[in-house]
Amino acid sequence: MTARITKTASVLAFAAVATLTLASCASEDPTATTTAPGTDTESADGTVKIGTANFPESEIIGQIWAEALREAGFDVEVTSGIGSREVYITALEEGSINLVPEYSGNLTQYFGELPAGADEDAVRDTLRSALPAELEAGDFAPGESKDAYRVTKETAEKYNLVTIGDLGNLDTVTIAAPPEFAERPYGPEGLTGVYGIDASKITVTPISDGGGPLTVAALLEGKADAANIYTTSPALNDDGEEADLVTLEDPENLIPPQNILPLYRAGELPDGALDVINSVNATLTTEDLVSMNLRNVGKERAEPAQIAKEYVADRK
Repeated sequence: MTARITKTASVLAFAAVATLTLASCASEDPTATTTAPGTDTESADGTVKIGTANFPESEIIGQIWAEALREAGFDVEVTSGIGSREVYITALEEGSINLVPEYSGNLTQYFGELPAGADEDAVRDTLRSALPAELEAGDFAPGESKDAYRVTKETAEKYNLVTIGDLGNLDTVTIAAPPEFAERPYGPEGLTGVYGIDASKITVTPISDGGGPLTVAALLEGKADAANIYTTSPALNDDGEEADLVTLEDPENLIPPQNILPLYRAGELPDGALDVINSVNATLTTEDLVSMNLRNVGKERAEPAQIAKEYVADRK
């Protein structure tokens, strides 16, 4: 994806996604527009409508919130795998869903600009002023899942790669990453602007699995020199074992903090729902995310809903 997705394309993409109903709720069309933000204190039917992005960690977080909300007595629907940020933000703005898991730094850069080297406080302050009036953000979790540049150990040793800037040592830099990565501030633009890597060297091989097995395979098979893989994502080889990869250091803080947070439509969550989500987020750590992601994509192949149920039960 080399440009922002149009609203028409977004709606078509969203309409193609099946809705998973996690609790009994009104038989309302989940793609129908709900009450306009600011006109009521909760959604039209009192249902929390969670959407998740098209990668496993987002689904796991969404299911955790859903499980906690169900136990607190709320009606919940989860629409899984909606797509990239461009798609699910449009769905949120149009009212098809009213809540999504988000990542603080990337969300802030979607709506505004962050100063170079921004820390968590700077991200929080900038996000508060950057969000449109119809959207609000809940509390930041201590856990974060940052984008990262990873290379094979062999490539790191051959080209003396330690930091992201060292990618300039290569004659060409092919990066396996989601399609939207090409337009992200920490993508090719950041490699050139922050680390001075010649833009003509850089190409992006688009792979739509959120840094998952297809992305890892492209790296291990030599189809890419580097890959955009989250710091909480297990990088597994064909045997299900952890691949021997190196995460390049980011001394210039090209990639900002990425704390987990709830993004929701203003005035549309039932009373008390946000308190439940914020309570869950308060104890959600980076280590939790790593462990849950491994259960999902590793040999266990546990479903996100099962992982979420056990995580919430263990918090009691």
